[in-house]
Amino acid sequence: MTMENPRIEKVAVVEEVTAKLTAANAVIITEYRGMTVSQLAGLRRQLRDNGGEYKVYKNTLARFAAQNAGVAELAEMMVGPTALAFVSGDAAGVAKILRDAARANPLLIIKGGSMSGTTMSARDVEQLADLPSRDVLLAQFAGALQAPLVKTAGLLQALPRNLAYGLKALIDQKEAA
Repeated sequence: MTMENPRIEKVAVVEEVTAKLTAANAVIITEYRGMTVSQLAGLRRQLRDNGGEYKVYKNTLARFAAQNAGVAELAEMMVGPTALAFVSGDAAGVAKILRDAARANPLLIIKGGSMSGTTMSARDVEQLADLPSRDVLLAQFAGALQAPLVKTAGLLQALPRNLAYGLKALIDQKEAA
């Protein structure tokens, strides 16, 4: 794909999308047909609160940007009314918001995306949405690390305590005799 004598505005849009595709942790592509302006605004607000940015670009310009960013596979998904969700935070959280919005509005279709340079199908995005959020995963990991330490501390406290109980019982037995 090459643009012959492109207008400055188009070049700027391609550069903007290329930069966003390169900087994002993940990109999720959706078809937003049939959504009202207020529904789109609400979805954008939710995504923004979770580290996502939801933007609509002309497909031809977005395809050029995908090639420039090294994710040319995404160009195949850019057909029809397409919006891109750029993720700079928790990809699972953004995927979950989009999945829930698609369930509430069947006209919103998740087409796929890319994460860490790997192309994802719509099914992959669904599986990503099923993952716990980053914060939950970190809490589970911390809990897994903490549990053995708590057990070890309990055992180490039990040794001197049990020794003290044993000595006390021995002293009491000697005094009683």
